[in-house]
Amino acid sequence: MFDLKIIGGTIVDGTGATRFIGDVAVQDGIIVAVAEHVDGDATEVIDARGVIVTPGFVDIHTHYDGQATWDPVLDPSASHGVTTVVAGNCGVGFAPVRPGEEQRLVELMEGVEDIPGTALHEGIQWEWETFPEYLDALGRREYSMDIAAFLPHAPLRLYVMGDRGERNEDATAEDIAAMAVHVRAAVAAGAVGLSTSRSLNHKTLDGVLVPGTFASFDELSGLAQALIDGGGGLFEVVPTGETGDDEALILGEVELMSDVSKATGVEISFLMIQSTGAPDLWRAQLALVEQANSAGARLVPQVAARPGGMLLGVASYHGLMRRPTMRRLEESMPIEDVLVEMRKPEVKAAILAETDLPPDPRRQFEGMTERSQYMFGLMFPLGDPPEYEPTADKSIAGIAAATASDPWEVLYDHLATGQYILGAFTNYSQGSQDHLVTMIDHADTVIGLSDGGAHVKMICDASMPTYLLTHWARDRSRCERLPIETVIRKQCAGTAAVVGLTDRGTIEVGKKADLNVIDFDGLQLHVPRAVDDLPAGGRRVLQDATGYVATIVSGVVTRRNDRDTGERPGRLVRVVH
Repeated sequence: MFDLKIIGGTIVDGTGATRFIGDVAVQDGIIVAVAEHVDGDATEVIDARGVIVTPGFVDIHTHYDGQATWDPVLDPSASHGVTTVVAGNCGVGFAPVRPGEEQRLVELMEGVEDIPGTALHEGIQWEWETFPEYLDALGRREYSMDIAAFLPHAPLRLYVMGDRGERNEDATAEDIAAMAVHVRAAVAAGAVGLSTSRSLNHKTLDGVLVPGTFASFDELSGLAQALIDGGGGLFEVVPTGETGDDEALILGEVELMSDVSKATGVEISFLMIQSTGAPDLWRAQLALVEQANSAGARLVPQVAARPGGMLLGVASYHGLMRRPTMRRLEESMPIEDVLVEMRKPEVKAAILAETDLPPDPRRQFEGMTERSQYMFGLMFPLGDPPEYEPTADKSIAGIAAATASDPWEVLYDHLATGQYILGAFTNYSQGSQDHLVTMIDHADTVIGLSDGGAHVKMICDASMPTYLLTHWARDRSRCERLPIETVIRKQCAGTAAVVGLTDRGTIEVGKKADLNVIDFDGLQLHVPRAVDDLPAGGRRVLQDATGYVATIVSGVVTRRNDRDTGERPGRLVRVVH
């Protein structure tokens, strides 16, 4: 008698092997049989004839560090077949922290990852000081999925160096040695590894760069060596210039990471996108990675599955949000009433005629309004169903040209509908996703950059696993698609392996029974929607999907027909390196 049998499904097992029709049997949370036909009864049988069966998706780039202390569901990831998430990316998080210093970390996370500080203040239950104690706090909770975590560099630097760390002063040998102690302790407690940010875009609300932005080779290699000495782990890096077009700067960062990797043996995963200003620079990055890896480095570029940037809208951020009338409306009434007002001709005329208010540095992304006029060609009404690979004529600039209209007016009219506009500011500089075929399918890359739990008002890239299936393996019409076997391997086995989670990611006997049963033909990604359901009424964007027949964690069905079942088999994963 098995606990669970999934029968007659088209199995895409995550190894890259050709799909086949068969049964999967589960006992005590482990896959115990995979065959064309598995004999024996089961407590529960899922008929998967006509649908596909895949491993559960592993998302290695999320920011649920705070949300995981109050939310057992971990949406939006839970709605998209994800059965394991990794938090603590980009060098920011909430441990270690000295008592009384919690506000520093809240403002750091709010500035870098656009998570409302009020939600963090109200929602986080501070039960720790050290990183192992933070993991213990997560370990006392139950979730709809498993969660693992990186030790973030910025809180570590603040904890050890105090104000000097915040000012990004050089770490002394003593500082590095003290941080190394914490790194080894974190690895021993089960941390996935260490994360850091060198991005000049990552700042606190006061405009201060993240601690560790200018960390030297000695500091980086010292921390990396501590990872290795502690047993191993992944070093996740946001490199300087990650969204820019400075070839020397970006390639210099790849060389620095290569040097750190070769000096210590650490594996480094770094963010890699197509820059709007230098659309072919990613090719040079990949070539340098190939050279470095052939010379003994272990570099793993982390790539996205679709264009990145922002969802522009009245519920989010947009180019008219500094107009006085717009500001007054948004601060005085619900979104639905704002939209009613915006549809009045006199209100439209007033907003379009006004001059922007001075930017408030503590208001997220207000500076973008001054750049809007230069980005109209990269703004696309998202539509229903959402379109992430639109042609140039569908942009705000394209619509304005075709209708002989002012693009500001075109932008206004679309905002007034309440629809979201895709700001495709990265990975779309040439008006297609053709380059992503190579980036996704490359042997050295891994899928990431979903930012689940972060930038909560302006993106929902946690839906990318669903997008990978619908767009890349089924719907793409403009050019090349990717085989479903490739898509599943990259989102499951590839992501699991890079963070050391070798017990999951494939449908094989002995592996953890994290599975998805998916109506592949009927799978649909829906339009994003804003909800005010974070602590203190904070707003976030969710993006629903339909077509997930079942999501299974440790052999327990956590979602059935796109609805949460209330089961909470998910736990903290302590990685054994």
